[in-house]
Amino acid sequence: MHVVLAGGGTAGHIEPALALADALRRQDPTVGITALGTERGLETRLVPERGYELGLIPAVPLPRKPTPELITVPGRLRGTVKAAEEILERTKADCVVGFGGYVALPGYLAAKRQRVPIVVHEANARPGLANKIGARYTKFVAVSTPDSKLRHARYVGIPLRRSIATLDRMAVRAEARAAFGLDPNLPTLLVSGGSQGARRLNEVVQASVTVLQRSGVQILHAVGPKNDLPQVETMPGMPPYVPVPYVDRMDLAYAAADMMLCRAGAMTVAELSAVGLPAAYVPLPIGNGEQRLNAQPLVKAGGGLIVDDAELTPEWVKGNVLPVLTDPGRLLAMSRAASEFGRPDADDLLVGMVHEAIAARKA
Repeated sequence: MHVVLAGGGTAGHIEPALALADALRRQDPTVGITALGTERGLETRLVPERGYELGLIPAVPLPRKPTPELITVPGRLRGTVKAAEEILERTKADCVVGFGGYVALPGYLAAKRQRVPIVVHEANARPGLANKIGARYTKFVAVSTPDSKLRHARYVGIPLRRSIATLDRMAVRAEARAAFGLDPNLPTLLVSGGSQGARRLNEVVQASVTVLQRSGVQILHAVGPKNDLPQVETMPGMPPYVPVPYVDRMDLAYAAADMMLCRAGAMTVAELSAVGLPAAYVPLPIGNGEQRLNAQPLVKAGGGLIVDDAELTPEWVKGNVLPVLTDPGRLLAMSRAASEFGRPDADDLLVGMVHEAIAARKA
């Protein structure tokens, strides 16, 4: 069997694709896997690092919304669809699994031309153009939210790295806090805004450190590799404030934390749900509003808080985040609510859908 994955461009597309690849290989070490990508996407680094073949096709960015530019897409897609077809032919692909973005659409179109089974995975609550089109070509559509409006949607969740999906936070908490130089017993806030959305969170947290520390809360703060480390003076004997450029072991960061302040990308919401970590979500105020939609079901279930970017202030942190961190009973209730919403087996469920699609084609 050979599966072609189409999910290049951003980490939000690539990581679920690689998690599926890992799950396919766990089930059958002989399965062939090729990831479609472009020369300028993160996949040029991430895919080879994980040991998978990368097939490059020309990049054709897609408009996020219907615009006059949309009518030029078919003409610009011809060459990239042809390149994708050549990869399907060379690998004798049995299935194409798309994760959205500008790599997925040529993958779908090439698969449709060659009658290769298609599986669509949509991570966001509001689907993008590529997956809206891909969902027209198949009945095998996996989604991350139970109320998706995509055709043939099946609630699966988002495939996650095994280090996250199998994480027992309590079992490794002592090790995790020691790794970051944190106190083993104090309530702990983890902060990360990712790469795009870190600056605003950094400013608010920097202004909130003293109030949090005086209330007995310690902070692990991933400021983002492009940002300077905050210069915060803390009094001797105060709970630790640990700023770092980035965290390459998010499993340990999640295990160390009691709560997180973060953006609401689909992968972040899925990971925090899977590990049962409550969070205060601050959706990025750009795009088509998908980040708020990503977090809303989890917040409604009691697994987190949500605040608009413009309303995130030190006063909001003091009035909303601090009361949770200093209330063990509320932390536990929110953790359980987040866990009930999580889908740590999404990778295996998606593997099942791949086999289902292949079997349906052969029937």
